[in-house]
Amino acid sequence: MGRTVTVATCALNQWALDFEGNLERILKSIEIAKCKGARYRLGPELEICGYGCSDHYYESDTLLHSFQVLAKLLESPITQDIICDVGMPVMHRNVRYNCRVIFLNRKILLIRPKMALANTGNYREMRWFTPWSRPRHVEEYFPPRMIQNITTQESVPFGDAVLATLDTCIGTEICEELWIPTSPHIEMGIDGVEIFANSSASHHVLGKAHTRVELVNSATAKNGGIYLLANQKGCDGDRLYYDGCAMISMNGSTIAQGLQFSLDDVEVLVATLDLEDVRSYRAEISSRNLEASKVTPYGRIKVHFALSCSDDIRTPTSEPVQWKYHSLAEEISLGPACWLWDYLRRSKQGGFLLPLSGGVDSSATACIVYSMCHQVCCAVDSGNQNVLDDVQKLVNDETYIPKQPQEFCGRVLTTCYMASENSSQETRNRAKSLAEEIGSYHININIDGAVKAIWGIFNAVTGRLPQYQVHGGSARENLALQNVQARIRMVLAYLFAQLSLWSRGMPGGLLVLGSSNVDESLWGYFTKYDCSSADINPIGGISKTDLKSFIQYCTENFHITSLGSVVSAPPTAELEPLKKGHVAQTDEEDMGMTYSELSVYGKLRKIAKAGPYTMFCKLITMWKEICAPRQVATKVKHFFRMYSVNRHKMTTLTPSYHAANYSPDDNRFDLRPFLYNSAWSWQFRCIDEQVSKVESEELKPKPEDVV
Repeated sequence: MGRTVTVATCALNQWALDFEGNLERILKSIEIAKCKGARYRLGPELEICGYGCSDHYYESDTLLHSFQVLAKLLESPITQDIICDVGMPVMHRNVRYNCRVIFLNRKILLIRPKMALANTGNYREMRWFTPWSRPRHVEEYFPPRMIQNITTQESVPFGDAVLATLDTCIGTEICEELWIPTSPHIEMGIDGVEIFANSSASHHVLGKAHTRVELVNSATAKNGGIYLLANQKGCDGDRLYYDGCAMISMNGSTIAQGLQFSLDDVEVLVATLDLEDVRSYRAEISSRNLEASKVTPYGRIKVHFALSCSDDIRTPTSEPVQWKYHSLAEEISLGPACWLWDYLRRSKQGGFLLPLSGGVDSSATACIVYSMCHQVCCAVDSGNQNVLDDVQKLVNDETYIPKQPQEFCGRVLTTCYMASENSSQETRNRAKSLAEEIGSYHININIDGAVKAIWGIFNAVTGRLPQYQVHGGSARENLALQNVQARIRMVLAYLFAQLSLWSRGMPGGLLVLGSSNVDESLWGYFTKYDCSSADINPIGGISKTDLKSFIQYCTENFHITSLGSVVSAPPTAELEPLKKGHVAQTDEEDMGMTYSELSVYGKLRKIAKAGPYTMFCKLITMWKEICAPRQVATKVKHFFRMYSVNRHKMTTLTPSYHAANYSPDDNRFDLRPFLYNSAWSWQFRCIDEQVSKVESEELKPKPEDVV
């Protein structure tokens, strides 16, 4: 009887509708798994077509091309003598399912449809797929003729079953099924399934790796078993970055850990494990064994194939490892940088253009690009030929090899400081110093001429010339004058993005980077269609507080000394006149709240599902040491007024890297209206009544004060 089994799981950088590239990466992963002795290979969710196809799932083309890729896989000699578990959409009886197709030696063993669909937050699986709602039920599926011609199978099993090989039993979970309270692995394990295979498309959120790893390890801690997690990695064509973290766990311990952030398109984890360790672990759990004696059994698909190759007791097995987590600042440095690299190489543009103001947000964005350059240089230095090929295509030079991040940054990042009469020398110097340290190609632009030209057009039409508030103008005039500057910067950013490389005799164009943080977006503290309007925004899901931590990390790890003055300076838009040459306008004063407060509001509004009244009720307890109830009420009202007045701006947000679960990203993640009754009359009245009640309670004499 075989004891040791060798299994493989993968993290693949698949791309929606890139059937050619997806096929190549799947085949490469299978080849690597076989070379390492694996007899079973698991891939990520919907790996054949790419997870992020969205409404393309409605198209028959997507189903057709997925089956064409499956046919290539079945025919390939690479897939022989190894059980291959791949993901693709399948139409069964005119119902579309998210499926695993498991095959061996040109025969489909089982098509297992997903039973619990992800349908919250960023996920809309119920829009395109139907969950399989018949546990332990299997029926016949008649594959397309192109598949029948290869497999010679008129029909194949379709439904909820497990595979019984000659030496063990394998069960399937698909992504969300691990996260639900009634995960299939629970009853599968009780029914004797020893290996659980989970194919995922789990995106990165700051700190999420801890939850994912704990879920996988806990899946086998109570019940024993081997758990394989495969995951998508990279930018699948949208705002999300899938962060890999493929892993293998046994009996509650991590056996193999994949990289969370990597520029490798194909990563394969292989482990050799002793099945007797699972059986011994389970033998001591009497409560499990009692449940097993009365469990409803799963249908078993018999597979005349063994995952163990021999009975040689000298075969070494994989030992448990301690999972190494990244700090939050490291995640910010690595995740958005990998996302930018995927976006850049796949868009086939020549680099990025970033309006660099010298403030925290744009400086953090510049540092993320620098981190990308650092990762690219490390990948090339370690022999990653795919990354080098992409670099050479990017710079249009087949002989170029990036050696230093600063030098490569000069090739792919153009920074520009857009000065006006309201700009200070301090911010100009900070932008220049940072650009010099990271090596970006830096230019200075003065926008005053363009701004005055716009004012001149308005004056010629109306005969009126607006003034800043400090010069006697109204609030309306003051805001309009600020907005003109902000919007001119957007126009110039796109002009220089299109023609900057042309002016230097180089091919291609540049992607414009935005740099609005999640807190500013939540409040709406930006001008609609200003330089926050860009092609992509790597920090749009990151709070100001976390960005400051990231800048501190860059100071220490990348030795960028100019960041010290950036993080200590008060955030400012610099759109109003200076006072004696120094900044008079600050963001927090303009907003009427701090960035720290904004983070709290955002988490309560989105994650805690708090409206104005509930937010007030929670904050009078959270802030009881620093604010009286009436002050809390004033703050909450001010936030909701500004949020509702500016919510329309969310419809124009630049596509941003999703890093925070309180992102205000309109339509994709935060499904709220953009036209509100900003008076919130009923809600605010409830708050006022509660304030009066609390204050009256506080005025009553306490029992111990009564004689």
